Amino acid sequence: MPRADFYLIDKPRFREQPLLLVCELAKRAFAAQQPTLILARDHAQAEAVDEWLWAFDEDAFIPHQLAGDDDDADTAVLIVPPGVDTPDRPMVINLREDCASGNFQRVLEVVAADPDERTGSRERWGEYKRRGFELSKYDM
Repeated sequence: MPRADFYLIDKPRFREQPLLLVCELAKRAFAAQQPTLILARDHAQAEAVDEWLWAFDEDAFIPHQLAGDDDDADTAVLIVPPGVDTPDRPMVINLREDCASGNFQRVLEVVAADPDERTGSRERWGEYKRRGFELSKYDM
């Protein structure tokens, strides 16, 4: 059964920099040897995630790149802006307003502290539930 984990941002360090949580989740996925897609809302966010993954932890190296190159299949973490097609991977970190689509085992939904974001996350929760996902929520 596929799984959807919702990470609700609460702690000040994640409130100030929500992409820090995305990086922490990508780091865990890489450590667990889970090829991962990060679905960015737009190209600017994809570039910001790319920058953060280089800088957030000086002791961590997470092989990553923006999707769309020939060596995508060899890169552990692919950052996917809208409109770029990539093969499915077991792990997806979703930053978009819509539910992740495709064939994956687990999706991590990062939900900002903003009330409007919480409303959208409730709609995604319901959609994943309708699709038969096992659901979990974590306050971060």
